[in-house]
Amino acid sequence: MGSPHDLPDVSLLTVSILGGTGPQGRGLGRRLAIAGNEVVLGSRSADRARDVAAQLNAAGLAVTGADNSAAAARGDIVIVAVPWEGHGELLVSLRSELTGKIVVDCVNPLGFDKGGAFVLPVPEGSAAQQAAALLPDSTVVAAFHHVSAVLLADETVDEVNTDILVLGDDRHATDTVQALAARIAGMRGVYAGKLRNAASVEGLTANLISVNRRYKAHAGLRVTDV
Repeated sequence: MGSPHDLPDVSLLTVSILGGTGPQGRGLGRRLAIAGNEVVLGSRSADRARDVAAQLNAAGLAVTGADNSAAAARGDIVIVAVPWEGHGELLVSLRSELTGKIVVDCVNPLGFDKGGAFVLPVPEGSAAQQAAALLPDSTVVAAFHHVSAVLLADETVDEVNTDILVLGDDRHATDTVQALAARIAGMRGVYAGKLRNAASVEGLTANLISVNRRYKAHAGLRVTDV
């Protein structure tokens, strides 16, 4: 086995993003398109997806839009960036389209009240584990939980300086997602364990939201000595 820093070439992969018209999905799609990947934005509304894609096209980016089903079918790798409330229902509906694919879950099961963000309980343990249970014929990887949608969208920000914690049970899949993260300027993908540990990574988003509110920032993470 080679060095953990040896990662595959993912420059030719088509990346589909379910929930690609939301802030996180659109931002990731924008950055991956800048990096040169073909990107398909998925949405419940194909018209909405095409409208957002057209806005990115106007900025010189090669992005297309489709409904979530068509987007899932087109992607070599599929990122799930939908609200937690519709997470399970959407994945069940796309089980066939996602068969055989790497599915990257970046959903954070969070609630909000006057005290701020807090972690919601998930029967399967985490959103990523729920995805794995609902998609037995896909390879689920957890990643991209802690990236600021504001920074992803900001045209004045050339580099999004943060590490991406990548979790999963298949080495090829986690290496692929680490390599995909590294396509975005300033980012680095860091392997962070098996999928069973995804809950702590998803939940850490609540802490980062608290950091951002206190310091009026868009905090990310850096892993030292790696």
